[in-house]
Amino acid sequence: MALKQRLDQRQVQKLILAPALQQAIKLLPLTNLELIEVIDEELSANPLLELEEESPEVKSVEETPAAPSASEDLPAGTAGEAEESLAEDREFESYFQEYIDDGFRAGPAEPPEAPNIENMISQSASLGDHLTWQANLTFFDPLDREIAERIIGNINDDGYLTSSLDEIGLSAGAPIERVRDVQAKILQFDPVGCGGLDLKECLLAQMDNLQIKEEAARAMISEHLPLLEKSDFGQVAKLLNLPLAEVKVHLEIIKQLDPAPGRKYGEDRTHFVVPDITVSKESGEFKVALNDEGLPRLRINAYYRRLLARALKENPEAYRYLKDKMKKALWFLRSLDQRDQTIYKVAKAIVDRQKDFFEKGLDGLQPLTLMEIAQEIGVHESTVGRVVANKYMITPRGTYSLKYFFHKSLQGGFGEEISSLRVKDRLRRLIESEDKSRPMSDMEIEEILTRENFPIARRTVAKYRQQLDILPSHIRKRKFLMEES
Repeated sequence: MALKQRLDQRQVQKLILAPALQQAIKLLPLTNLELIEVIDEELSANPLLELEEESPEVKSVEETPAAPSASEDLPAGTAGEAEESLAEDREFESYFQEYIDDGFRAGPAEPPEAPNIENMISQSASLGDHLTWQANLTFFDPLDREIAERIIGNINDDGYLTSSLDEIGLSAGAPIERVRDVQAKILQFDPVGCGGLDLKECLLAQMDNLQIKEEAARAMISEHLPLLEKSDFGQVAKLLNLPLAEVKVHLEIIKQLDPAPGRKYGEDRTHFVVPDITVSKESGEFKVALNDEGLPRLRINAYYRRLLARALKENPEAYRYLKDKMKKALWFLRSLDQRDQTIYKVAKAIVDRQKDFFEKGLDGLQPLTLMEIAQEIGVHESTVGRVVANKYMITPRGTYSLKYFFHKSLQGGFGEEISSLRVKDRLRRLIESEDKSRPMSDMEIEEILTRENFPIARRTVAKYRQQLDILPSHIRKRKFLMEES
């Protein structure tokens, strides 16, 4: 059979995302702060968009010279095409009439020059910068300095060395003894203990720096650290042949050491939240509103819109450029409105479903899924997922992430659905109020929760306890006995 090239026509169906839909999907998961950056980029790229700012210098349509008719001084055929193109433009703009302002407003006067805010904010040095600065003042031999740079470059945010000394020596072309000497000096840098391979090396370096000579405390760190992690203080006392009271004294010394010395020079972990939705109670009803504070309001620039009409006759290339920018600007404004409407619908549905939570607190929290909200407001589940991502709601009970209201349900003893958060909260309160000298086991907690209409298995109790960072009962008992001895 001979091979040959040929052209065939085929009719197929494909799902293609239009650029306007792609833009709307892109805007949905953005927070207000991220949306401001996107708006600023769009303003700088599209001249037909401008900020809707109040200005006393408003020039009305009547005061502006009317744009010449597109059919003036044009041949009959060209004039017909121009009129048809203008008719299409008017039909397209009528769909977005709410975004078009015919009044041209002059931009605000240039504000007085203010000092650069970056000159008033000092950024703290990172851990690597701080250690490198000390290394430059300590190591003058080129090989030692190279070893120090490789060690510091492999220290993580907690202050631990993530590469072995053999690997560092091999990469730097230095003997292992010299690498150990450099590492020993870096361990005494500020913060003390940075550059250790493990917790034991880190804590011992801090004890050396503080000149702590208690051999029992050093032995507890160097030989019995796994027992300390399990709070098995009785076994530690037995192995060291010391009374439990003396073990407690040495333990207090160890508690003063820092297990993660690098964190104080790490990046700032404080996250500031700007709520995207506000919920308030008015006349016994919960009202939902979008927080648009700080968001710039946009409109179509009337001056460039008039240029669009003139360019059809005078400069077809400029007309095509302006027409393309006009469509992009209108679709961007439309996408912003669709984003606001979708976020409002999702937030309103959440508040309606979780009304008992806002009235009674955690005991009134109902189980909820993305699918339920999607079916209620008539959108796809993925759309709701994009809306709740990285968004927060400020309510009379505090500020919550939208994801907080979505969680699994458990079946109650009478067939009703119970929120897993309610079970976790009850488990936490049970452990907080238990007899510290006889802490409850997971099986005992399971029996209590079952009597309270929270029928869950013992392994579920253990899973929830781990998620709440609560230690097992035998470790809680050991810690209590050590504190009371």
